[in-house]
Amino acid sequence: MAARSRGRVGRLVITVSGLHGTGKSTQAKRLAEAFGLRYFSAGVMFREMARERGLSLLEFTKMAEGDEEFDRLVDERTRVEAERGGVVLDGLLSGWMAGDLADLRIFLSAPDEARFRRIGRRDGLSLDEARRRTLERERRERERFMRFYKIDINDLTIYDLILNTELFPPEGTARILRKVVEEYLAAR
Repeated sequence: MAARSRGRVGRLVITVSGLHGTGKSTQAKRLAEAFGLRYFSAGVMFREMARERGLSLLEFTKMAEGDEEFDRLVDERTRVEAERGGVVLDGLLSGWMAGDLADLRIFLSAPDEARFRRIGRRDGLSLDEARRRTLERERRERERFMRFYKIDINDLTIYDLILNTELFPPEGTARILRKVVEEYLAAR
């Protein structure tokens, strides 16, 4: 991994990845705010593309299976943001897309049932519907990323830190992540 920042917060590139419902957007925003970094979300960009086409997220995910262009647009923007530096990148593939430009690659995890509960609360869905939609979406994404990029999203070997967000309240997770970044910067 390239240590681009060399202790300089303003050049730091942090990626926050994880499956849906692990708290990656919440924690990525908190990190960006804590360190005065920009925030970029691949998921928000993907959702905006779906909304622009009048499609649900699941419908757009299905459509993206047949056309790499949508993923490529998000990935290119992720790389551009990483090249600019001074950013927290939030996205399932952000660690992969930032590559050696990333100073720290973080993967957030949580047990499936906890993820489904969080998604259900966030999206106003029953637990069963949240489970069904999430599992279908993740299956489709896993297959798409393997087909388009040869990336196995279950391969966590690229990450510097893997943290189960179910073990701590959101603010506790945020404190842990801030401390990791502080220690990283102090070591440079």
